[in-house]
Amino acid sequence: MDIKVLGACCGNCKITRELIENVAQAKGIALEVETVKDMRDIAAYGVMSTPAVVIDGKVVHAGGVPGRDKVEQWLSSATVGQS
Repeated sequence: MDIKVLGACCGNCKITRELIENVAQAKGIALEVETVKDMRDIAAYGVMSTPAVVIDGKVVHAGGVPGRDKVEQWLSSATVGQS
């Protein structure tokens, strides 16, 4: 699973990354979260508001810190069928 947090140095971007990492750890999911700060790279995803979250190349959230329940849903959906 490839997860990226898009955002240029805002506090909410850091909170979003930590939230994803904490939920993954609580669920026993090993993953690495990449932070994308370059505005050109962020714009390439069509994102106009950060923080944004990209999972396996698809933007799943943009503009604000996602709720914990939403992050749990993403990680559960992404791991279905994986062993």
